[in-house]
Parts: sequence; C-alpha cells; structure tokens
Amino acid sequence: MQVRDIGVLAAVIMIVAMLIIPLPPWMLSFLIVINISLGLMVLLTAMNMKEALDFSIFPSIILLLTLFRLGLSVSTTRAILANGDAGKVVDTFGDFVVGGNILVGLVVFLILVLIQFIVITKGSERVAEVAARFTLDAMPGKQMSIDADLNAGVISEREARERREKVSGEADFYGAMDGATKFVKGDAIASMVMVVINLLFGLIIGVVQMDLEFAEAATKFSKLTVGDGIVAQIPALLISTATGIVVTRASSNGSLGGDIMDQLFAQAKLMYIAGGTIILLGIFTPIPMILTMTVGGALIIGAYMMNRKKPEDEEQLLEIEEEEATDVMKNPENVVSLLSVDPIEFEFGYGLIPLVDAAQGGDLLDRVVMIRRQLALELGIVIPVVRIRDNIQLQPNEYRIKIKGNEMAKGELLLDHYLAMSPGDDDNITGIDTVEPSFGLPAKWITEEEKENAEMFGYTVVDPPSVVSTHLTEIIRANASELLGRQETKQLIDHLRETHPILVEDLTPTPLSIGEIQKVLERLLRENVSVRNLPIIFETLADYAKLTSDTDVLTEYVRQALARQITTQYVGEQEALKVITVSGKIEKAIADSIQQTEHGNYLAMDPNESQQILEAVASEVERVSFMEQTAIIICSPAIRMYLRQLTERYFPQVPILSYNELDASVEIQSVGVVNVE
Repeated sequence: MQVRDIGVLAAVIMIVAMLIIPLPPWMLSFLIVINISLGLMVLLTAMNMKEALDFSIFPSIILLLTLFRLGLSVSTTRAILANGDAGKVVDTFGDFVVGGNILVGLVVFLILVLIQFIVITKGSERVAEVAARFTLDAMPGKQMSIDADLNAGVISEREARERREKVSGEADFYGAMDGATKFVKGDAIASMVMVVINLLFGLIIGVVQMDLEFAEAATKFSKLTVGDGIVAQIPALLISTATGIVVTRASSNGSLGGDIMDQLFAQAKLMYIAGGTIILLGIFTPIPMILTMTVGGALIIGAYMMNRKKPEDEEQLLEIEEEEATDVMKNPENVVSLLSVDPIEFEFGYGLIPLVDAAQGGDLLDRVVMIRRQLALELGIVIPVVRIRDNIQLQPNEYRIKIKGNEMAKGELLLDHYLAMSPGDDDNITGIDTVEPSFGLPAKWITEEEKENAEMFGYTVVDPPSVVSTHLTEIIRANASELLGRQETKQLIDHLRETHPILVEDLTPTPLSIGEIQKVLERLLRENVSVRNLPIIFETLADYAKLTSDTDVLTEYVRQALARQITTQYVGEQEALKVITVSGKIEKAIADSIQQTEHGNYLAMDPNESQQILEAVASEVERVSFMEQTAIIICSPAIRMYLRQLTERYFPQVPILSYNELDASVEIQSVGVVNVE
C-alpha cells in the first residue's frame, strides 16, 4: 500500500476514535480548522470541474466528511458538557456571532440551519433524484447513439468503448449522488438536535453540577452552543453548496466562474437594458441616486466595453483557425491519413440524406447495426464498420457500395415511392419501371396511393430503406471473403483461444500460420459457407495439416467435416435435395486434366473441352431455373474443387457440392445431368 492510502485509512480510523476518546481543546480547534478547509476545497473543486465524472469520488467524500463533522460534533459536545471548554475556535465564533446578545446568536444559527436544510439540501436532494432517473432513462438512447457513430465511422472502437464507459460511469455517479444527498440532509437534522442537547443539558449541568447562576449558565453554554453550531454549519453549508453545484452542473469546456461570465454577461444589449432600468429606478423612486447611478453606470460601461472587444476577439479567433488549418495541411501526418481505405463504404447523393438523418426519421444507421449483427451470426466473422458519407458527385437519388475502395454495386432510390416487385408477368399497376438492385428482378416505383392496390394484386412492396439495407446485406454477404484478412483472422483465433486454448496451440503457429488459416476461411466464405463453427474447423485442420499444407485440399477436408451444416444450409425444410449431377465422362476428363506440382495441384484442361463443359453447365442451370428451382451441382469429392475453379468465374452463385459434404440421411433427387457429346 502507498503512503497516501495508509493516510486515508488512518484518517478514517481517527474519525471513529473521535466518537469514543475525549480530545483536548487545542486538538478540537485544529480539527475544526481542517474541517472548514476541506469543505472549502470541495466547493472550489466542484466549481472548477467541467463534467460530473471529473469529481467522480464526490459521493464518497460526502460520506467521509459527514462522518468527520459528526465525530467533531460529538467531541465538542462532550467537551462543552464535561468541561465547559471546546477550544479557542468555538469560543471565538461564539463571541463573534453572539456579540453579547444570546438571542441574536441563536437566531443567526437557526437561519443558517434553515438555509442549509430547506433551501440547499432539499433542492440538491430533489435535483439529484431527478438527474439519476433521467440519466438511467437516457442510457439506451446514448448507447444507440454510440453504436450509430461507430457504425458510421465517426469514432473508433476505442473511442466507442470510452464513451460507453463514460455513460455507465455517469449513471453510477448520479445514482450514488441520489443516495449521498441523504447524508447531507441527515447531517443538518443532527446539527439541530445537537444544538438543543448542548443548550438544554448545558443549562442543567451548569446549574446543578457547576453551581452557576441560571443567567451565568445560560450565557456560558449559549455562547459555546452557538459557536459549536456555527463551526459545524460553515463546512456543512460549503458541502451542501458543492452538492448543489455538482448535481445541477451540465457538461462544459470551462469552469463555473468562466461559464457564468461567458453566458450571463454574453449579450451586451441586455446589460444596457438592465443598467437603464436601475437608473430609472433611482429617478422615479426615493432610492438614493448615487446607488442606482453607480450600479447602472457599471452595467452600461461593461456593455460598451464588451461591444468594443467582441470584433477584436472574432478577428483573433479567425486568425487562429486559419493558422491551425494551415498547420494541419502542412503536417505530413495529414497526407498519411488519406492513404487508408475503408473496408466498406456506403456513399449517397444529397437527395438521400433523410435516410441517415435521425431528425428526419431516417433509421439507416440502426439498420446497418442490425445488418452487421445478422451477418456476424450467419458468416461467423466480425463485419467491419460501414463508413457512411454523402457524395456530391453522385446524382441526388443515387447511391453506391464500395468494398475496400472498389465499387461493387450502385442503385437509385425514390424516397417518396415504394418498390413493388411483381409475382408474375402481369402488369396491373402503374409506376416507374426499374430493377430491384439486390437480385435484379423487374420492379416498379409506385406512389403511396398505389401501394394498397399493388398489395392486393400480390406484389411485394418494400420501402426505400428496406431496399437499400437488403442491397447492402447481399453485397457484404457476397464479398465476405474479401473482408477477412490476417488481422481479422487473428481476432477470431484470439477469441477461440479463450474457450479452446489447447486446440489453438496445437494448430498455430505450427503447423499452419495465420496466413494459411486465413486462406482456408476465405475459401469457405467465398462459397458461402459459414466459419462460425471454428472449433470443428480447427479440429479438422489440426488433423490434416500434418499430412498436407495445400490450403485448397485442407479446405475440402473442412467442408466434409461441416457436412451437417452444409446439408442444413441447402436442404432446409425440403424432403429431398434436388441437384444437377455431373456425368462420368466429365468427371473423368477433369480428373485426367489435374496436374500435380510441388506447389500444389491445378487444372490444366484443353480450352475447347472446358468451353464445352461450361456451356453444358449453363444449359442445365438455365433449365432448372425455369423450373423455379435452385440450381445445385453435385459431383465426386475428387473433382469438386477443380470443377468449382472452372465454373466460379461464370457461375459464382451456383453451389457445387460433393457427395461427402451431404449428410447420409438426406435423399438426393437428380433433376438434370451435366454432359457433353
């Protein structure tokens, strides 16, 4: 423990000892001065803080100082009643306040207690209660705002974490302040009780035990009682005032004194009006003119000086801003920051600003947060923050989606329309012909009046935010493999290490590096296979990485290990999986064209032969699509990887599965065969 920690513990122990051990008068005087000094320090700190969390220990300080004052009050009460002497400080305050008149002293003390108890303490208690309630109610909104800023790229993950901690800290602070104000209130009540005890029992002890006359006992103990009450109420009043300042203080960039001067006296014209009113008050009422002229003249002169100083301050502020802007542009770091490329960008024209403006009802930021969560569950990776920005180079209603700086898709929205997609070839509604951006389906932009009619004819009607969020979801899903780099793979490995440390240690850094693991996960995502089940993936890699380092072959082993997952993904609620099989002739042609090298295997097929296979695949996929069925090609495990390499450029959305990737209980029904003459 450090010295300061031991000092605080010793102070707390001393406070407890004060309640039991009688203290000499000189020590009481010394502790009373310390009590007043601490109260003054707390008040000055509260006045100069910028936000509540700058003084986060204030509730605990209130408790300790309240206990300290009560301990002092017990000690002084013991000294007054036992010896009739509580030290020079109590005597001095008693003589100064009483001034020879006991009733005046009691009245002054009573007024101080009432001011603290009724005005300051009661108000602070109510404000603290309301602040705590409103802070807790505002927490969900603040958290959503942080998520929206993080999603929009306005803040980083570290800044978002700090802001969340701040929101949580504010809630805890105001909740603690709500309880701490009860200590201040109880302290005021205890002070009044102790005054009554000192005065009543002091008279009894003075008359009965000390053989004093009643008047003499009243004078002696009244002076001590008032002095003790005053020295206890001064620091209590300071702490109560500090409590009121803390719970009523809003976040600011300056101290309380600076804010008062900047805000209360910010408008010179109001000072002119106030000064003129005070002068007129002296003219038309019996109030002495010298008083009103002095105060009113000071206000008018101050307003005049402010008007002269304001243009100078504005010019200086503009000069400073220009210098800072010039320095920033000269700074080489400013150029370096331009080199970074955002993983995902969503740019839109100025006509689509209402989509992201919460004040105009836009909820795109919230939708993007949900998209990231949905895709994280589906794909098993953390989707990067989507940078959302307006671009004046685009058409007003145009938007585009970029992945790592490359434009992947674009579209156009009509915010005052709905997108209606027809269930067939019929044309029963009027609207603006367009194409649904996510799946390329023919559609129409229709008005609000036509919406009900379209739904009656079986059209699928969606609003513009749903259109763009669906488009963004599909683009991210289709390009998820590009979003998984080595850094993101390292994060997934670190997350898995928390629950499966031995599994991770058995796989990396040997026999597989992070880059090799990333290639396997990337290939899985490229074929729309979720990598969420990392334990099975790592178990499989750990089993087969000792046999081969070819990431393509390892990916095939992983796919076979994920057979249940892949089966569920494509079978769904169907009774049988309808597939397109590959003829033995094509499988043999592909197997014969595989070339083996020390760097891995690759497909070296004659161009004419590969063209025939591609045409046969296209014919079968088109035929099955006309049957309104999903085209899924199935082949033997030995050639699946090479058939995928051959077709992925032309048919990236057509799944190619092997028999080993399907659960044995699944019924397979062939709806076509890929064959060549």
